[in-house]
Amino acid sequence: MKRKPELKGRAARFARLFPAGPRQAARTPFVLLVVLLLGGGLIGLLVMNSALSEGSFKMDDLQRDTKSLTDEEQALQRDIDAYSAPDALQRRARELGMVPGGDPAFLNPDGTVKGVPSPAAWLPVQDAPVVRPPEAVSLDQTIVSPPSPAAPMPGEPPAQSPAPTAAAPETPGR
Repeated sequence: MKRKPELKGRAARFARLFPAGPRQAARTPFVLLVVLLLGGGLIGLLVMNSALSEGSFKMDDLQRDTKSLTDEEQALQRDIDAYSAPDALQRRARELGMVPGGDPAFLNPDGTVKGVPSPAAWLPVQDAPVVRPPEAVSLDQTIVSPPSPAAPMPGEPPAQSPAPTAAAPETPGR
């Protein structure tokens, strides 16, 4: 068998620093490292899962707040639409003492006046013209005075009269 040559001097001192034979590495530090890595990973997953859950709860709260604010906005828009309707504006103007304007006059570019202006006339609330939507008034008709209770407005069915009329003949078989 071959023997290893003996080292002398500096090489011998250097060789003594390293183990001579094959030795097994200690298993305890490796197992401890693996357990720490697995434990740290599990704790990290737990923290990340908690953060995601908290974010989800905040998102649900914000969506609920957004829905309630949207509902409130729509309710306010309905109120605005009701207050800006033509009949509501006319009623409020009458309450404030405003009256409809008279006939206007226009100035042409050459300085001449077109039309005859008239002042606004005060009308009691009972004599004020009724504001109808555009589809109820035809173009060839204008409403000058309020209609009588017996006469129907254009587009409305005739009202039933309270006075009895001549009885219609009965049909046989009834």
